[in-house]
Amino acid sequence: MTRSSRRRDPRRLPARIGACLTGAALLGAAAVLPATAAPDAPEPLATTTDRTVPQAPTPQPAVSGRWFVEVGGKPTARGGSARAADRAQDAVVSRAASQGLDLKVRERFSTTWNGISVEVADDEVGVLREVAGVVDVFPVYTVERPAEPVAAPELASALAMTGADVAQSELGLTGEGVKVGVIDSGIDYDHPDFGGTGRNGTTTFPTARVAYGYDFVGDAYDASASGDAAVPKPDTLPDDCGGHGTHVAGIVGASGDAAAGGVVGVAPGATLGAYRVFGCSGSSDTEVILAAMERAADDGMDVVNMSLGASYVTWPSYPTAVAADTMVDRGVVMVISQGNEGDMGTFSGGAPSVSDKAISVASFENTLVTSPALTLDSGETVGYATATGAPPAPTSGSLEVVAPAPHPDGPVPADSPLLGCTPVEGVAGQALLVSRGTCSFHQKAVAAQEAGAAALIIYNNVPGMINATVEGATPITIPVVTVSLESGLAIQGALADGAATLTWTEETTQTVNPAGGLVSDFSSYGLSADLTLKPDLGAPGGQIYSTYPLEEGAYASISGTSMAAPHVAGSVALLLQARPDLSPAQVRDVLQNSADRQVWSGNPGLGLLEPVHRQGAGLLDIDDAILATTAVSPGKISLGESETGPVTTTLTLTNDSDAAVTYAIGSDSGIATAGSSLLPGFYLGEAVVDAPASVTVPAGGSASVDVTVTAPDPEGLPGFVYGGWVTFTSGDDELVVPFAGLAGDYQDVTVLTDYPGLPLPALGAAVDGELYTLDGGHTYSMTGDDVPYVVYRLDYPVSDLRLDVYRATADGKKGAPVHPRFHTALSTGELGRSQTLDFVGWDGTTPLSSGNDKLRTLPDGDYVVVVTAVKALGDPRNPDHVETWTSPAFTIGRD
Repeated sequence: MTRSSRRRDPRRLPARIGACLTGAALLGAAAVLPATAAPDAPEPLATTTDRTVPQAPTPQPAVSGRWFVEVGGKPTARGGSARAADRAQDAVVSRAASQGLDLKVRERFSTTWNGISVEVADDEVGVLREVAGVVDVFPVYTVERPAEPVAAPELASALAMTGADVAQSELGLTGEGVKVGVIDSGIDYDHPDFGGTGRNGTTTFPTARVAYGYDFVGDAYDASASGDAAVPKPDTLPDDCGGHGTHVAGIVGASGDAAAGGVVGVAPGATLGAYRVFGCSGSSDTEVILAAMERAADDGMDVVNMSLGASYVTWPSYPTAVAADTMVDRGVVMVISQGNEGDMGTFSGGAPSVSDKAISVASFENTLVTSPALTLDSGETVGYATATGAPPAPTSGSLEVVAPAPHPDGPVPADSPLLGCTPVEGVAGQALLVSRGTCSFHQKAVAAQEAGAAALIIYNNVPGMINATVEGATPITIPVVTVSLESGLAIQGALADGAATLTWTEETTQTVNPAGGLVSDFSSYGLSADLTLKPDLGAPGGQIYSTYPLEEGAYASISGTSMAAPHVAGSVALLLQARPDLSPAQVRDVLQNSADRQVWSGNPGLGLLEPVHRQGAGLLDIDDAILATTAVSPGKISLGESETGPVTTTLTLTNDSDAAVTYAIGSDSGIATAGSSLLPGFYLGEAVVDAPASVTVPAGGSASVDVTVTAPDPEGLPGFVYGGWVTFTSGDDELVVPFAGLAGDYQDVTVLTDYPGLPLPALGAAVDGELYTLDGGHTYSMTGDDVPYVVYRLDYPVSDLRLDVYRATADGKKGAPVHPRFHTALSTGELGRSQTLDFVGWDGTTPLSSGNDKLRTLPDGDYVVVVTAVKALGDPRNPDHVETWTSPAFTIGRD
């Protein structure tokens, strides 16, 4: 892949602009994009909008003025020396100073990644890239704290889903002797379920259970804040006041008294390490996280769990992903949550989960749900979950229930008032019942609130519970609760029989989750930007009960891939206790071989299988993995793009038993996706798998087979991501190897696309802290935020995004470049797809020459900028691999 020789970087927007993109419906809800196909094309099944359209959030936040600088040389975990790394880093710092750069070193890294993090002005980063010895420069991203509790089911049912209960009770495994590091918000080591002394807080750190750790940030740290709160204050005590880390650690290895209401995690005998990267509230950042990864590696962790990440940062070249690969090479099993952006479509994972060698974990729904309950006057009890961002539901009192329309026999039409996307009349003082779909949860809550409803009930439009948020620009002041499709239809039935009244209660109810065993709606899709298959497999993460800081109630429930990853990390501890000779690569292979593929959550009744790039190999089956005497390597196949034809992979089966085994070889296909990454369509599109009919693996030996996968014909559907599983079956024994790829040419996708309801790219201007798009030109004073902005959306990842500056002609067209050679104001390198949309600002300068620190400030006048996107893995010299957009003419007028 070719990189631009000179790269400058986007001007960072002030936080208020990032939070207030309003012009021309810039943050409006996405419209329905139908899945269309030519005759004989793969059969369309649905679009993401058949289930929900997410509220549009702000772009992935980078920390202004802070950057990673990668330097030449290997980190120590790859055979380099700390002294050589220090010399290379010092040389870069010295050369940068000699070129007049005002650069402050914040942290040095040499164990898993060779580089430094620095403070430097954003508009000087292009110069920093050209300093001799600099390999690359990356932004430091903020990493948001994962979601808080939503319900209260049992961890025990989650253990039963994966066979962890069997591994404990029948195989006698606890994870004893295995060290598991948890990079998170710390661990409440006072908690009795971790062997602590309880609420008196007299536990001395380290403890027998939490034997390692460090606090990298302090209680008040918030990477998104300014001033003193944005300054880390490390100390040696990684106690948790936020909750998330304690919850995660409890899933990994709590050892409470279950009979007394305590939690028993997956590996209750494992030794834990607490690496605290979050304060009591607010966000962290990738600089702090990379430092924690280095410490965990130096402490000799066998397994590291990371239930966090920078969403949409899907190139494996990002420093935290590279560091994860390095840790795997050092012998550490890295287990990382895939992400919680499932409602935002494909290619929505993030770093470090896109690490080539880590285990990226998807979330499946728990089988049992214990939740707060309301009752109907018909006598029925209904369990519900409170939406994040809404006030809690009361525990007493009654309300009449109304619905804008009865539920139809089929799907709810996109314009039905039952969806509650706009205010309806006659609901004042009552509980409004609406269906999920078409518009965001926040939009439904705002509409209900504006109509005067006293509460909002949203029922699902597919089986299972909803993990909803109603956070948004308009605060929600009424209770908003979500119920299952079955409960919603029951309430509709009560309304059909006459009036219905609900009564809030203090009670809870436990029910079978209709979506139990299905992929959670929030679980992020792969692939990674370079088309590597992600996620790798999944575990229960939807509505998991676990430990919580004693000051916050001691126990709570949270949903997220954050909860699925520690289930896998704990399971790896059990596996390593039983089979300590396994390498990290073999661990991933064995877990994928034994996973159980699950049906499509979009319509389970069809019996079709969930996309491979959503569930990976399938649901973790740890007792089968532990007891397996055969394995297949590699454990997955990343096919890339099919433009060059079928892909043949050699799979090697090994047999550690004392008897030969013969496997029948077959295959299964998962659902495919295609079209817009934000609103993908779902399709039937089966690959053709050619392999021998069977293979015999001798006792204590191995055998290899060649498997050839031919992609389905995408029939003109861009971005057609398909996948399946190669299966090896012998009686009740089955091994699987997932595969996935992109049918056709990756460079055929359109990357610069509109946001639904907003034509993009567009020229933008900031007014009073808000960014507006413009149909025509504008005069910029170049003072403060009054600079030219380009607002754009990347539907797919790109290898580079370049901004070139030209003089405008008298009729407002593109004229000559501002310099024959040096007219590139910005070249970003690899970028993931946009969350919804992105924007960059230009400070009015371009380089004066190549390889020095000189910048040309362009004089007042009329200009045009041209945005060029090089498609992922594309050749910038091939016109079919690039897209361009030319702005309207605009004026720089500094007077």
